[in-house]
Amino acid sequence: MEFSNEVLFFGGFAVFVILVMMLDLGAFSKSKSHVVKFKEAALWSAVWVALAVAFYFFLRTYGYLIHDISSPEALQVVKDKYYSALSLPASFEEAQKALQKNMALEYITGYLVEYSLSVDNIFVFILIFSSFGVREANYKKVLVWGILGSIVLRFVFIFLGAALIQKFDWILYIFGAFLVYTGVKILFSGDEEEEIDTKNHPAVKLTSRYFNVYEKFVSDRFFIKNRYRDNKLFVTPLFVVIIVIAFTDVIFAVDSIPAIFSITKDPYIVFFSNVFAIMGLRSMFFFLVNIINMFAYLQYGLGVLLSFIGVKMLAHHWLEEIGFTNQHSLLVIVGILGVSVILSLLFPPKEKAEA
Repeated sequence: MEFSNEVLFFGGFAVFVILVMMLDLGAFSKSKSHVVKFKEAALWSAVWVALAVAFYFFLRTYGYLIHDISSPEALQVVKDKYYSALSLPASFEEAQKALQKNMALEYITGYLVEYSLSVDNIFVFILIFSSFGVREANYKKVLVWGILGSIVLRFVFIFLGAALIQKFDWILYIFGAFLVYTGVKILFSGDEEEEIDTKNHPAVKLTSRYFNVYEKFVSDRFFIKNRYRDNKLFVTPLFVVIIVIAFTDVIFAVDSIPAIFSITKDPYIVFFSNVFAIMGLRSMFFFLVNIINMFAYLQYGLGVLLSFIGVKMLAHHWLEEIGFTNQHSLLVIVGILGVSVILSLLFPPKEKAEA
């Protein structure tokens, strides 16, 4: 049986992601769950960022593998479907290079947006661990498996969204309006504290409906057989926390995935930018958890970022006419994030500075 370049590429990519995640989890070592220190988190954060940047250069050189663009006809189909506004040279080889360059630019822009919006996830993950009483030594294991689950759910969400956009172009305006609303809401409620009702959380209720849930944590185990209850299989509260993490990440995806669709309509590019951003989220959590209070205005920067992307979606036809490109979007996004970080360092709120 022969496989297309596209199938082989995705198969290789899946194997690569699984291997790196197993290495990150420590599946090839005998060490047990441990508290992740700042140095380890910084190292793995650098590794994931380096892999994401390396994938950008891979797309510029071998991007044709994603859609199996091996002929002028195949290239035209991809262009008409996802890159209709892009002008390409007449030569197939030059057109292929130009398309790959554009795909790589859209990918890195989407990755930056997704990685930035992931900061919101960190605040909520801290709240989840605190509310459920998870031991710090188990944070890493829970995050890895929770994030793997969210990748599967995002895969479905992304390709469903792409199919809807292909069929109903007006959905972009709904996405845009929603992002503007979300961005403004963040600007006016950035400092509000949230609480998690661990008993009535939707993910907890759903898990309890279909599984026997053990009443207490059992080391770092997700499942346990109770010999005092006919050897029934129980899931531990740690497994429930994984479900909550995955569920929470999908809720955040309602904001972030539409944001990336403002940058590209190619579901493959959306998926890859999501995968690298989410895979790096685990290490970024441990890297930022102790210094997140230094960036008091980053939350507001994310609000401005979402509002900008929402406006961009609402005015995408007009912006295309005046020549507003993805390069311009990338500069604006970097500028918003840069200003919020610089303001946080130069003008920390008094209570933060005193602390």
